[in-house]
Amino acid sequence: MKNITDRHQFILQKLKEEGRATIQELSDLMKVSGVTIRKDLKLLEDKSLIFRTKGGASMTNPYAGDRPINEKALINSEEKKRIARAALELIKDSDSIMIGSGTTVFQLAQILAPTRPLTVITPALKVGLELSSKPNIEVLQLGGLIRPNSSSVAGSHAIRVLEEISCSILFIGVDGIDPNFGVSISNLAEATVNQKMLETAQTVVILTDSTKFGKRGLGRICGLDQVNYIITDSNVSSSMVKKLEENDIKVIIV
Repeated sequence: MKNITDRHQFILQKLKEEGRATIQELSDLMKVSGVTIRKDLKLLEDKSLIFRTKGGASMTNPYAGDRPINEKALINSEEKKRIARAALELIKDSDSIMIGSGTTVFQLAQILAPTRPLTVITPALKVGLELSSKPNIEVLQLGGLIRPNSSSVAGSHAIRVLEEISCSILFIGVDGIDPNFGVSISNLAEATVNQKMLETAQTVVILTDSTKFGKRGLGRICGLDQVNYIITDSNVSSSMVKKLEENDIKVIIV
């Protein structure tokens, strides 16, 4: 496929169908050099048609921004409610769970109503306030510097407490899930706390709507090999689900 117009149409169609593609993949499919593909991708990006990524390209911006929590709450709100209801089914007779920050996991806090005593550990101020007056729930609120964008704490105070505890299930929200980069959020300080939270949990559950797939935040939390479940909405691509399942992740689609 030597014609530049044909190549560009092929690349755009490939990205439209799959969301992303690597330079090697496009080179093999069109039987042209990697140098040619890189030039094609730059031209397409200059026209604001695609986003170049490390080793390939994406149809959507792969880098997640740090939006205020009130703004995030308005995005895909119905999907987030369904995701939270599915997450609720994973809580059995656990005596302790951890709920991170973010609008999707906050939906879980809103509907949480255990019939038996349950301890909830959280760095998120909104989660702690939501649960503090509910029966059968004891809240361990992590301390530290509160970030205005997320209403969640970060810093060494929270990490020191996390070194002394353990929990059954960790429910976290993320800003990006990339098969190569792993799981990430948009703030480096919060990423450090989330890394420590993962160390305390026997089971790690990510609650995220489908817009977060293929994106990367500034702070990497972990690789996919450390995740047990991902609960998301039905707009996630089948190719992404396959990649996740290849990493032994149980994907629950609502």
